[in-house]
Amino acid sequence: MPHSTALSDACQWLPQSLLRPTPAPLILDWLFDEGSLTRRLTGLSNDAFSVTPLVEGWQALRDDECAALGLPPATLGWVREVYLRGHGQPWVFARSVASRSALQGDGLHMDALGSRSLGELLFCDHAFTRQAIEVCHYPRQWLPEANQADGLWARRSRFDRGALSVLVAETFLPGFWQVLQDHPESC
Repeated sequence: MPHSTALSDACQWLPQSLLRPTPAPLILDWLFDEGSLTRRLTGLSNDAFSVTPLVEGWQALRDDECAALGLPPATLGWVREVYLRGHGQPWVFARSVASRSALQGDGLHMDALGSRSLGELLFCDHAFTRQAIEVCHYPRQWLPEANQADGLWARRSRFDRGALSVLVAETFLPGFWQVLQDHPESC
């Protein structure tokens, strides 16, 4: 089911320099790590990492996504929502979007990823350039019903390759932070 696209529902995405108050160092470390989140979660889970697709398809992009991609409001795009899991538990909710016009003829087949990680694909293709990471407290109404909570940290960044831009947002779920709290040596 598509989530609200209204700008009034949007969080304020901020770079690290504008965060006030500043989150704890462990949270900052995960929010602003510029490496592959897939690789980091795979290590944290001792290779018990998996991707579970939730929603994939063409829909109108949210206003904040259109703005980040430089598109007119309500532009049609491919939306992919997944859980990134460790030991079968949802650790991260990820939403990746790209405009239909940019995807057509580009050769990136987001519709054929299935349970493969988009992040791994983006990091393996050195033609993609990652833009700055921004963070916010992700609006609960944008999360799957089973994980709706207030105040969950999310990060997003845009990956560019020629005319194609893919916006990837990752929301850290309570189960993820619990693992870090229970196993601080894993950090």
